[in-house]
Amino acid sequence: MKGMTEKGRGSGEAGWVMWVTGLPSSGKSTLARGVAERLRRLGVQVEVLESDELRRVLTPNPSYSEEERRWFYGVLVYMAGLLARNGVNVIIDATGNRRIYRDLARKKFERFVEVYVRCPLEVCMRRDVKGLYRKALEGVVKTLPGLQTPYEEPRNPEITVDTDRLSPEESVETVLDGLRSLGYLK
Repeated sequence: MKGMTEKGRGSGEAGWVMWVTGLPSSGKSTLARGVAERLRRLGVQVEVLESDELRRVLTPNPSYSEEERRWFYGVLVYMAGLLARNGVNVIIDATGNRRIYRDLARKKFERFVEVYVRCPLEVCMRRDVKGLYRKALEGVVKTLPGLQTPYEEPRNPEITVDTDRLSPEESVETVLDGLRSLGYLK
């Protein structure tokens, strides 16, 4: 099957792949859901691969070890490839704390967009939607990206959204404008 998403596959009607990355509680899921909702209203077929949801199925008792993370993010990229080559645009909503995980997708997909949800650690800790920072400070969580495990910021993301300064609506519009400028959205 030929497709323009996977490198070296020709030119078909394949979708693009977007990875929404950032610290925990930076606003990734809110942004991914908002972008997906707006795209669907525009008639664009899109699927969100939300890491928390998929972890419940793929790793019901996650260890968050480096080995498990490498495997998990590899599976996300594989799933994104299956969808994209069948014409579905994909939003990966996942921290992906190491560049190597996101670079796997960048290397695999010709039409790839990395969205960096930039938000200061202090703001993420105040938001702490899931209580992860509290649990990390209490020692219950031991590998929280940005606090106990490194979070490697993207070097050259196609789109950067500062969620500590922009409203959720402005953040969605920033991503849509970026998709337009890249030619992925008319």
